Parts: sequence; C-alpha cells; structure tokens
Amino acid sequence: MKYRKLGNTGLDVSVLSYGASSLGSVFRDVPKEEGIRTVHTALDMGINLIDVSPYYGLTKAETVLGEALQTVPRDRYILSTKAGRYGSDEFDFSRERIIRSAEESMGRLGTDYIDILLLHDIEFGSLEQVMEEGIPALEELKQSGKIRYFGVTGLPLPIFETVLSRTALDVILSYCHYSLNDTTLLQLLPLLESCGTGLINASPISMGLLSNRKVPDWHPASAEIQAACQRAAEYCRDKGEDIAKLAVQFSTANEQIPTTLVSTATPENIRNNIKWTDEPMNEQLLSEVRDILKPVDGATWPSGQPEWNVAQGRNGERI
Repeated sequence: MKYRKLGNTGLDVSVLSYGASSLGSVFRDVPKEEGIRTVHTALDMGINLIDVSPYYGLTKAETVLGEALQTVPRDRYILSTKAGRYGSDEFDFSRERIIRSAEESMGRLGTDYIDILLLHDIEFGSLEQVMEEGIPALEELKQSGKIRYFGVTGLPLPIFETVLSRTALDVILSYCHYSLNDTTLLQLLPLLESCGTGLINASPISMGLLSNRKVPDWHPASAEIQAACQRAAEYCRDKGEDIAKLAVQFSTANEQIPTTLVSTATPENIRNNIKWTDEPMNEQLLSEVRDILKPVDGATWPSGQPEWNVAQGRNGERI
C-alpha cells in the first residue's frame, strides 16, 4: 500500500481508503460479522483511513464500525465521520446539532476523539447556516480536542470554491468527479493546493456506473451517461477485463489525489481492490475506455439546492 500527504494536516493516508457506508446495509443486507471481517481485512492490508457517517444505515454503519474497531489499537487508523445529514431529507447544520452529533458519533464509534469531521452534503442545507453555525461548531470541536481536522462534503464542485473563498478547511471530500467518466475534480486542485486543503476522493466506480453489476435503479445519472458506462463495461468484459479494476487503478494512480474511498462489506472485494492498486494498469485499455466515455466526460447530475446546479459543458465547465 502506498501513502500520500493529506494537504497540510500532516496525515499520511493510504491511497485507497475504506468507505464504511456498506456496513449500514445501504446497498444490501450485510451480516454484522461479514462487515467486521471486511474492516479488519482492510486494516490488515494497509488501509489506514476509514470514512463513515451517521446517515449511512441511520447510524448502523457507525455502530458496526465501532464494534469492528474495539479490538484495534487507536493509532492504527484515521477515523473520518460526518455531521449534518441524518436522513434522506433531514439536514441540520446548526451549532447545537453538530456538536451533539459529534458526541453521538464518538459514542457509537467507541472513541474519545475523531480525526476528521465533515459537514455532510452541504449543498442540501442553508449555506448561511453552514458558514455561520456549522463551521464555527467544527472549529469549537477542534479547539476542544474532540476532533483533529474538519471540512465539508458535497457533489457540486462550485460549493467547495464558495466555502473556501470564505473560510479555511483542513479537508474536503468530493465524490464522482475523479473517475474514468469524469475528471473535473482536477480543475479544483490548484485551489486546494493554494489553500493547503486535503482532498478525499470518493466513488471511483461512480456509485456503480463502472462495474459489471446492474446500475442501481436509484442512480441519478442520465440515461446517456449510464449507456456510455455500460458500453465501456461491456468492452472491458469482451477483453477479459473488469472495468471496476481499471476504475480503481485509474483513480488511485494520480499522485495529486491523496486518497480514494471505496465501499464494500465483503472481505474478498476489499482484498481485490487493494491488490489492484499494486498491479500495473493496462494503459492501452485505459485509452480505449476513455475514448468510449469521451461523449459523457465530465457530465454530472443535479444535487442539492438549485443554485449549485448550474449548466455544465461536456468537460464540466460552468456555462
């Protein structure tokens, strides 16, 4: 496993990190024991960053993760969780709720501090509440020693530009913007570097678009995006390759991307994902797959309040 610096935090994070959302049975019903074995496999094979949220499985993911970590020394992992989102349509970025959320998460996770606390999917909330209450609450938690670093998560990239123009963040978490079908996250890198803000990239398979499994019915991508990704997956299968392997290798290969989150609750799957990061990437296949995906390169989908969902060109430029 390779490790990279996470902005100016001083943390060295594994290039592949573990997204614990699957422990909350958000994709399928996961037996607790299987989830715990997956966490232990990830740690034993070199992953050191684990990300979770009270939203995943409505606290189930945090609870199962906390049980998995009971037997693991605290210095063996970097723990990231979130606050502000508690249900499909339940958002609260008030000071009181963020502080209480952190305490609740620490209880479920069996720890007296959190390494990274992120405000979850801020594009759905009030930006003023995020700026005037949520982020000051994070600063308060950091000063008290209950968290070490803080930041925000969201899908629309412009939201990070807006927040960073008004305050400093230790870390941001972005998803579905650095993968085979969308590399628009690269446009944000100069800003992050100038601010010293660490970057966690999530979902290298674009929430299931870049895999051999059927795309989930709930997936928000357009029919055009889904069809292009399906063509790319079929092309890889015809070549005897797994597009998920190529996707994980592509997202973790870029040294400017400190770490990429993958989520699974199957020990074999996390083992394969970790092994893939050490295997050489098929550069010819990568070029051919990127050509197939070129018509939808950078195309995304709406998320949150209307002001964050401006029209975008094919490469993600705001128009």
